[in-house]
Amino acid sequence: MIEMALEASAEYGVRDSCKAFGVPEATFYRHRDPRPKPDPKPKNHHRRLSDEEEKTVLKTLTSERFVDEAIPEIYATLLDEDTYLCSPRTMYRILERHEAVQERRDQLHHPVYTKPELLAEGPNEVWSWDITKLKGPRKWSYYYLYVIMDIYSRYVVGWMVASRESAYLAERLIQQTCETQGIEPEQLTIHADRGTAMRSKLVAQLLADLGITKSHSRPYTSTDNPYSEAQFKTMKYRPTYPKSFGSIEDAQEFLRSFFDWYNQQHKHSGIGYLSPESLHTGQAHEIRARRCQVLQRAHKAHPERFVKGVPVPPGIPGAVWINKPEEKAA
Repeated sequence: MIEMALEASAEYGVRDSCKAFGVPEATFYRHRDPRPKPDPKPKNHHRRLSDEEEKTVLKTLTSERFVDEAIPEIYATLLDEDTYLCSPRTMYRILERHEAVQERRDQLHHPVYTKPELLAEGPNEVWSWDITKLKGPRKWSYYYLYVIMDIYSRYVVGWMVASRESAYLAERLIQQTCETQGIEPEQLTIHADRGTAMRSKLVAQLLADLGITKSHSRPYTSTDNPYSEAQFKTMKYRPTYPKSFGSIEDAQEFLRSFFDWYNQQHKHSGIGYLSPESLHTGQAHEIRARRCQVLQRAHKAHPERFVKGVPVPPGIPGAVWINKPEEKAA
């Protein structure tokens, strides 16, 4: 194409020729007026150290006297002794060429964290829990809201507001919530981020005693705990959410009202605009069936208004993932 554009440019102009053959103008000019390549520096440049000089520098730098010294210090020491071998940059180049340069300080190697991949196909299979701060009556004063959510139904199965973040309080909330929901051993996985309370030995021992599998997000990866993060956002973006709470009792009163609304009335987009309680308690299919009947009656009364046929309400999720695995190409 570029050759054809070059030939046509004499008659039709550069712009029209490039447009006709789909060639960028910059590519056209680069082929028409190639820049001469600079001659590479010869290996035996007149400023280059000889092989013997290079060996002397390498031997000096790796000697027992200088092996643990920094290049600038070696350079300065040699100058004090009326000796000049080469510039500090050349010393670095020689060491690099002989693979004799490395970081001398101990390096911190972060462990490789496994990406959590959790599947819930029904209620009380995977819970997500987290803690968020609520502003108190004074500057820099906070209350701490603990929330446990079922990721399949988005139902808040347990919550608590406290004046501090504590592994003991987290343990107590988890235990009470498991008793309320009737959790059996090997039934449940609980997912959380890597906060102090989440990774505490107290909580870990409780989960082991109850036969619950624990899971944690990767560090600094908020998308590993998306359902709790989304629920906190829904709460804090409510028009009635206050800028601060005057007391812990005020916070409890607001949260009691909020979670009643969230569980029983909130039509959640992620579960077919059903309420979390209806999906958690098994009423969702009956509600969706009634919605289907309403839409069928509407279609029967005025079929001309529904150009795509009988409408159907959003479906109920069959499975919910935290980090769904990528499907491998066949």
